[in-house]
Amino acid sequence: MLVVTLISPALDPAFADALRNAWGGGDAQWLAPDRAVEFAVTARPDNLWEVWAEAQKMQTDLVLQPAEGRRKSVLLADMDSTMIGQECIDELADMAGVGERVSDITARAMNGELDFEGALRERVGLLAGLDADVIDRVWRERITLTPGGDVLLATMKAHGGYTALVSGGFTAFTTRVAERLGFDMHRANELPQEGGKITGAVAEPILGREAKVQALKDICATRGLTPDDVMAVGDGANDLGMLQLAGAGVALHAKPSVAAQVERRINHGDLTALLYLQGYAEDEFVR
Repeated sequence: MLVVTLISPALDPAFADALRNAWGGGDAQWLAPDRAVEFAVTARPDNLWEVWAEAQKMQTDLVLQPAEGRRKSVLLADMDSTMIGQECIDELADMAGVGERVSDITARAMNGELDFEGALRERVGLLAGLDADVIDRVWRERITLTPGGDVLLATMKAHGGYTALVSGGFTAFTTRVAERLGFDMHRANELPQEGGKITGAVAEPILGREAKVQALKDICATRGLTPDDVMAVGDGANDLGMLQLAGAGVALHAKPSVAAQVERRINHGDLTALLYLQGYAEDEFVR
């Protein structure tokens, strides 16, 4: 059995009913009034992606997935442009006066056009000599949490879930995000400092695509689980490995080249969409 989930800031009930009828779906289960609904289907519709494209025009995310085992025991999340709304290195670079140059490299790396490790070394090199106290300023003045992240973590943890933040960014930020949202663990790259200045080097080995996959495997091994028990969420090319290995990989507001390789795509919802995908109704959310 498969389940279709529709999620939108303003979901049209008429569209949901029409689609359910067209696909021969079961009874509609509204997870949140006018925002999220699901229904079962017995087979994958031939016109899935054509309908998905039409739904996108209505700011509606459409996801088809197996009904069994939807609720996951682990949340594995990227940080930059996923759990927070910014790319931390771009914000640091802006304060260093090299923002445009670095943000261009970031965009190309996240789109899979550049080798992640090499691109990170190049970008961090441009930060050499920057006062380390700028990290605190960026955190206070520029970093915003992605809406719904606190509810996502609180709800999954209330149901026994384990939550991990795994970032190609820096521990200087993952430490703060993990503490604020309640992640059980975090991994990221170290940004060395000397004499109160950023050195321009990255501590080796760099945590990139393969390290995120390894984190998923390590968590599963430690907790006696399999990748099927994991929901992973990210937006960039360095997230693809964990998104494709996890039982439920979600591309959240992802780069087009990344989203094209992931079945579960959330382009209009916030992080609570990951709860709807697991079949949680709004009245089950922990706030």
